[in-house]
Parts: sequence; C-alpha cells; structure tokens
Amino acid sequence: MKSILVFILFAALMCWLMFSPIYKHVLIVRQAVLQQETDYLLEVGANGDHGYIDAAMMEQSKQRLADFGLQPGFVEFEVSAANGMDATSPSAPLPRGVGLSLTVSYPVEGLLAIDQLIGLEPPPADARLRAAGMKMSEYIP
Repeated sequence: MKSILVFILFAALMCWLMFSPIYKHVLIVRQAVLQQETDYLLEVGANGDHGYIDAAMMEQSKQRLADFGLQPGFVEFEVSAANGMDATSPSAPLPRGVGLSLTVSYPVEGLLAIDQLIGLEPPPADARLRAAGMKMSEYIP
C-alpha cells in the first residue's frame, strides 16, 4: 500500500514537473503578445493622422492576435481618453496632448489548472490577462 501511494505521488509530481513549464511559457507568450498589440494600437491610434482607436482597428487587432493562436471572440478592448471624450470616434479625434488609454484582455483559459496536482490553487475561471498602456494624442486638426 505504501509503495502504491509513493508511486501515485511520484507520478503526479513528474506530470507537474514535465507540463507546468509549458503552460507557464504559453501564459508568458500570450501576455507578451497582448502587450505588443496594445503598444502597436496606441502608436497607430495616437499618431498625427488618427487620434482615436475605432472598431475597425480593434477588429484588425483581433485578426492579428488570432495569428498567434488567440480566439478573437475572447479578446476585449477598453479605450478611454484622459479628458473623458469618446476615444473611439473617427469624426471627433482626440486633440494633441490628450491621453489615449487602451486595455486589452484575454482569458487565462485554465492554463494553470495542472498546478492543482501540487496543491496550488489555480486562478478563478473568469481571470483574464491584461495589457494596458497610455499615449498622448498627436492629432492636430
């Protein structure tokens, strides 16, 4: 009986040691991709030609994220302006000097569930990776 228990504990530990780093690398890569896309959207949205991040830009962003394996339907964007104006309207771009904020989020999708084998509590089911940034608008009317 003692040897069966040792075998089960050893097998669980080996599974965790073999597969846990893979899932953590996936999590790190997803976070990096989200941050890269956030920075890119802010760079484009705050440049002198735009001053906004509209729905078309967000849709293109979802397609670029899909190229990295993320599901476009799960990506969420939060766009805001420092002065309270609508930061998603091409008809009313943010003037120069107004902060344009963007937060992109994606669900963790149970990537850390394997940590339960060693007694670590995984994040809640609704946990999301978030990447955020702010850039000053350079648009001049």
